Amino acid sequence: MIIRQLKIGFMENFTYIVGCEKTKHAMVIDPGRDVDRILAEAEKEGLTITLIVNTHGHGDHTAGNAALKERTGAKVVIHAKDAKGAPEADVLLNEEKTLKLGDLTFEVIQTPGHTPGGICLYAQGNLFTGDTLFVGDSGRTDLAGGHRPTLGASIRKLMALGNGTVVWPGHDYGPTPSSTLGWEKRNNVNAVEYGYYED
Repeated sequence: MIIRQLKIGFMENFTYIVGCEKTKHAMVIDPGRDVDRILAEAEKEGLTITLIVNTHGHGDHTAGNAALKERTGAKVVIHAKDAKGAPEADVLLNEEKTLKLGDLTFEVIQTPGHTPGGICLYAQGNLFTGDTLFVGDSGRTDLAGGHRPTLGASIRKLMALGNGTVVWPGHDYGPTPSSTLGWEKRNNVNAVEYGYYED
C-alpha cells in the first residue's frame, strides 16, 4: 500500500492519497482545496485517482471534491447521513461495507459522534480516522450533529482493531502526524473517559 499524507489548508488538515502498488489505482481521502498539489503528488507516484472518499461532510474535508472529480472522473463516496456536505457525491453509504481499490480492500467503519455520518477506513493495519480520532485527542462534538457519548462508543469500536494499528488522523493536532491505537490507549487525553485506557 502506498500512503501519502499531505497537509492542506489553514486548519492543519490532512489529505491522504492511498494507492495500490500493483494496479496504481488510488483513492484520495478528504481532499483539501489545493487540488493541483494532490494531482501533482499522485502523478509523482504514478497513481491514477479513481476514488474520492470523505470521512465526513465538513467543508474542510470536502473542499476539493468537485474540482478533483472534474479533473479525474473519480467517484465521490460519503455516508448518506453526511450527504448534504458533498452534493457532488456519487455513492452514499448506509451501512458498513468494503471498498475495493485495485488489490486493496478497505473496511468502512461507521463512527458517528463528530458528525452523524462519520466513517473511518481500515486496510492492512492502517486506519484513516478523519475527525473521529486524532493523535492524543478526539474530534469535537460541539458542532451540529455532534454527540460525545456516541463518539466515545465509536472510538471504543476502533480500539478492537489492535494496538499495532496505525492511526492516520484528519488533522495535524497532535505531537506527531500519526500514531498507533496502542499509543492512543496509553496517551490519549480521552482514554479514561472513553473507556479504552491501557497500562
